[in-house]
Amino acid sequence: MSGPITIRNLTAQPLTVKLVERYEAPNPKDFQPNGGFSMSNLTSNFTTLLGNNSTSRPSVTALNDKSQSFTKQDVDVRMEPFSTHKTEISTTERGPTEILRLTLQGDGGGKWRIDTPTPSAASQSLVPLTPDPKHDYTAVYNPADQFLAIIETTDLHSWMKEFKDETPLSALSIPGTHNSPTHHKALMSVRCQAVSPKEQLENGVRFFDIRVQPVKPDDPKDDGLALVHGAFPISLTGPKRFRDLVNTVQDFLRENPSETLIMSLKREGTGNATDQQLSDILKDHYTNPEQWWTQPQIPSLGEARGKIVLVRRFVTSDRLKGEWDGRGWGLNAENWAYNTPDCSYGHVRVQDFCEVLETENIDKKIGLCCDHFERAAAVICPVPGVTTDSNNPVPDGPLYLNFLSASNFWKVGCWPDRIAAKLNPAVTNFLCQKHEVGDKGVDAPGEEFQGDGGVGIVVCDWVGNNGDWDLAAVEAEGSWMAVDDRSGSRNHDSDCHPDGMSISPFFVE
Repeated sequence: MSGPITIRNLTAQPLTVKLVERYEAPNPKDFQPNGGFSMSNLTSNFTTLLGNNSTSRPSVTALNDKSQSFTKQDVDVRMEPFSTHKTEISTTERGPTEILRLTLQGDGGGKWRIDTPTPSAASQSLVPLTPDPKHDYTAVYNPADQFLAIIETTDLHSWMKEFKDETPLSALSIPGTHNSPTHHKALMSVRCQAVSPKEQLENGVRFFDIRVQPVKPDDPKDDGLALVHGAFPISLTGPKRFRDLVNTVQDFLRENPSETLIMSLKREGTGNATDQQLSDILKDHYTNPEQWWTQPQIPSLGEARGKIVLVRRFVTSDRLKGEWDGRGWGLNAENWAYNTPDCSYGHVRVQDFCEVLETENIDKKIGLCCDHFERAAAVICPVPGVTTDSNNPVPDGPLYLNFLSASNFWKVGCWPDRIAAKLNPAVTNFLCQKHEVGDKGVDAPGEEFQGDGGVGIVVCDWVGNNGDWDLAAVEAEGSWMAVDDRSGSRNHDSDCHPDGMSISPFFVE
């Protein structure tokens, strides 16, 4: 007999485990009890997809509809929203080649089931057992810790529509990408993304990290900005331009006016342009107020909808320092410390430890990322419907930026895709199990975490590869923890949200 399963309900609805069933695996020879959502196996699956691993193992075969359980047990394990339960339900009774099926019920009568271990390392949809359920759920399972996390699904295309206009951007947990347009054929040390910016937007990414170099900096009439990564162009098949990227973003925002995109801009490349020249090009050719937010303050979601929010990692020209009644221009992130584990500057607080020179340092990077998640989680942001002290109001910032990216140009094992293959699943595992559980962990149910529980802006490499958006989905779950709970807009007494909304900003298989 193995240990008991731990279940974390990361949804805004109470869920109750009502039935436990046990089955023998259909093909015991192929059964891998550790083949689900563990760091080691998820890493193996990820690198296999990249063609970097030849030692992958088969995953557990899913049960078919004619499978017969060898035992059934009625139980009543109630799980309140955003709570963790170490149950008394053993993951196995007879032996390791066993599948545990759990049937869950919502307060409104809906029922769903999930089998563990899950058939692969990716997230799995819970099977609805009632017609037209009010909610759809997804689960991720870590067999190494016998841990099941349940999250609600929603529309990826326009997840921000679920939040009130008064919500400050700093109160949201926002998935982002590092060197966002670098999905083209390029040097592997230059390429950081698996899919295009358009596909990233369609799958919920709302922060872009962009590096540009002015093409003709001395010509004030020229708007040319080349997309670069350090000293290199982002594509081996020809130059790529910032204008095309902006058009892609603005087309998306026109089609989805409830959304916004936070765009961090930095000057890189080998030319002789200056930051001041870049700022003038952006001001004169790009940042019209109908489509851009350039005020030097963190906007509310209502103020930012349909716009690109400028985060500037460059110094402005003198003429822009007088913008907005002398307060400046854009959210200020021009000079955080290089290779920093934690730096506060202007409108941001950043973890950007990027020089992972040896593979042994990846674990250090993982730890720094998790530390920054907890800093973001401890923040209490103003939310709609919550009154703060007018003499000591809750501030609307800073933006917590957590860069999961790192690389070493000279070492293959430390190229962006290789680091992401280890770091992304480790971070996903941390967010599912350990984020916002209090100092004493899941075995102390009375321990209350002090803070909103958000994760800030999480800037990733290689998300969306072969349709895998699990990391981005888990990141965004913190938005509802931070905003919806304290504003009192959740309805825990029924199985539906008062506005008919789905609760998780997004979660995709």
